[in-house]
Amino acid sequence: MNALRTIVESQRFQRFVITVIIINAITLGLETSPTAVSVAGGLLSALDRIALTIFVIEILMKLVVYRHNFFREGWNVFDFVIVAVTLAPLGEGVAVLRALRILRALRLISVVPSMRKVVNALLRAIPGMTSVLTLLLLVFYIGAVMSTKLFAASFPDWFGSMGASFYTLFQVMTLESWSMGIVRPVMDVYPLAWLFFIVFILLTTFAVLNLFIAIVVDAMNTSDHQEQEETRSLVSTDHAEVMAELRALRAEISELRARQRE
Repeated sequence: MNALRTIVESQRFQRFVITVIIINAITLGLETSPTAVSVAGGLLSALDRIALTIFVIEILMKLVVYRHNFFREGWNVFDFVIVAVTLAPLGEGVAVLRALRILRALRLISVVPSMRKVVNALLRAIPGMTSVLTLLLLVFYIGAVMSTKLFAASFPDWFGSMGASFYTLFQVMTLESWSMGIVRPVMDVYPLAWLFFIVFILLTTFAVLNLFIAIVVDAMNTSDHQEQEETRSLVSTDHAEVMAELRALRAEISELRARQRE
């Protein structure tokens, strides 16, 4: 059992799994090319089966080593679900299930520490992001109501309903053809419409969306700070244990010297 745990937790084994994930992702990408399939379709299928076998063996090894504790680690559950989905029996949704095999590439997140750190930071940022998203939806709702009332008569395709206005404003927020495609045609009919769109872009694209970035960066800094504190705590504990052992050894040496003198 200890030998199996050593293998599972070794850096060499982790690098091997990462390599298999990358190769599997590449082969699944090549399967989308008719040329690659016609030249090496059998090899690609074989590599896919080999990769899936390795992933199953890895999960089984971890289940044997950690047993019920395996499911206490969120990343282990993530790996288990990804592999289980791709092992689902083929039925009517064969094309869908075959497409879901690319989800195995997501396992890179669980095996690469730096990627895990980013995802953990994103999860910690969810409460703050929820508040920002609510603010963004409020701005969108106000903008959709205003634009529908102002521009629906002349541009029913873009602002004829709340749903159409939401979609058009989303396009404006992403800055995709917002000027020549949306704003300038509207300005031909409503010359002062630029005031509405400029204010909307400033509030959404340059203000609210940047808050998302700020929240994520703050969460990553907090995560780094917590990891540094944990490292310092471990180092302090190890240092205290070493110093205690040194004091005990020094005391024993002093006692031995005292006995020799006697």
